Amino acid sequence: MASSDMMAAGQGKTWLGHPRGLYLLFFAEMWERFSYYGMRAILIFYLTKHFLFGEDKAYLLYGAYTSLVYITPVIGGYLADRFLGPRKAVTAGGVFIAIGHFLIAITEGPGGQQPLFLNGFYLALASIIVGTGFLKANVSVLVGELYARDDHRRDPAYSVFYMGINMGGMLGPVVCGLLGELWGWSWGFGAAGVGMLLGLAGFVWLKPWLLGKGEPPEPQRLRQRTAAGLNREWTIYIGAALGVVAIWGVIRYAELLGYALLIFSALTILYIVWRSVMTLPRVDRDRMFAALFLIALNPLFWGLFEQTGSSLNIFTDRNVDRSILGWEVPASLFQSVNSIFIILLAPLFALLWTILDRRRLEPSSPAKFGIGLVLCGAGFLILVAGAAMAGQSLTPVIFVFLIYLFHTMAELCFSPVGLSAMTRLSVSSMVGLVMGTWFLAMAAGNFIAGLIARATGSGEAGDISQVLDVYTQIGWFSVIVGGVVLLLSPIVTRMMHLDSIGSEEQA
Repeated sequence: MASSDMMAAGQGKTWLGHPRGLYLLFFAEMWERFSYYGMRAILIFYLTKHFLFGEDKAYLLYGAYTSLVYITPVIGGYLADRFLGPRKAVTAGGVFIAIGHFLIAITEGPGGQQPLFLNGFYLALASIIVGTGFLKANVSVLVGELYARDDHRRDPAYSVFYMGINMGGMLGPVVCGLLGELWGWSWGFGAAGVGMLLGLAGFVWLKPWLLGKGEPPEPQRLRQRTAAGLNREWTIYIGAALGVVAIWGVIRYAELLGYALLIFSALTILYIVWRSVMTLPRVDRDRMFAALFLIALNPLFWGLFEQTGSSLNIFTDRNVDRSILGWEVPASLFQSVNSIFIILLAPLFALLWTILDRRRLEPSSPAKFGIGLVLCGAGFLILVAGAAMAGQSLTPVIFVFLIYLFHTMAELCFSPVGLSAMTRLSVSSMVGLVMGTWFLAMAAGNFIAGLIARATGSGEAGDISQVLDVYTQIGWFSVIVGGVVLLLSPIVTRMMHLDSIGSEEQA
């Protein structure tokens, strides 16, 4: 029997050369991202137009929410590794997320900051945060479990899966944005909940397609009774529900929560530095310092990039001529543009890196980070130039498409490259810690995004000078930092000792 036939026999039926379970996970993640990005597209408008929050408070709350959804996967991943297994964790996460979306829909209230409805909203956000913690990392783990470690289909499988992420990211803002802005907020948030339920139903119904992958590492441990008299599995679920209550209690103090996150991130980096200096040989220590250099750029990049859902969303709503073919496009729909560009450009960037590598011209990982920061800053400067050319008129919509184009190219130079670099540079005893720190730095970047958005102090349409001043400053700052990173990239690349990585793995 040929090796490909043996793999297929071991993995059940295949579609287009991949196990059917991959397409199940594609479907589940597409709907989860549909719900997340659909809800995120209208969140800032819901805060400012329905609850009538001032922009300072709205931006900070938005930043706290997007920060927490990057922190809780660390806990969810740990619980899946030790007890639940990825499949049960994904199922639990989908339930919590769907409950959160529907809770927002049914607690909309008449508007204004009435305590009953406002606390219902905070509770809903907390449920989505906990659910994302269970689901986000573990659904990606399930993709890997469908393939042997040396299976050449692993990388293409993640490319297929990544397309599912961006399909959801493209469709969610369109559907939820249209419903939320034109028919009512509860319709938009309710649609996000329906999307999550569709993904969850398919995931549960087609469980056999996973062929037993992602099950608990020790099923008997889940059945053991705890001091509370419940088995360990239900103890975890009840603990997660209590976690929702705990997050509900702290999310209202968004600014304090964010600063605590920054402090914790700094302490984590100091711990990695201490371990690297005290326990690692020179080559491994150099690599860890190179990884930390890249991690240190993470909060800056995401702090700028994540203006998408906050200040840039408000700017698009108030200060952009959104008339396209005679229809005034709701501002929230522009949240889908990044995902559309990702779908179009990701294959081209993969081809570009391959061609440059064959000619020994491919930029190093640090150089790609520098290019990404330059592109990110250039996007802001192009939008500012477009607004300046418009004068007292609304900014032409083409400049919104241009900033998303530049930011998408920046993301393709930054996000996948960074994830790959973390796994290559980390020593085996610290790879989990380093990956966790990477996502922790992304969470810090989301909080910083809230601080930057607050600094814009967006006014009414026609009074945008402060927004443009902030965008000009952060644009040039990003370009300059990117240039410095490009200058330092040869030094950082030497610290990565890439020439010896392959020989070490074979030793």
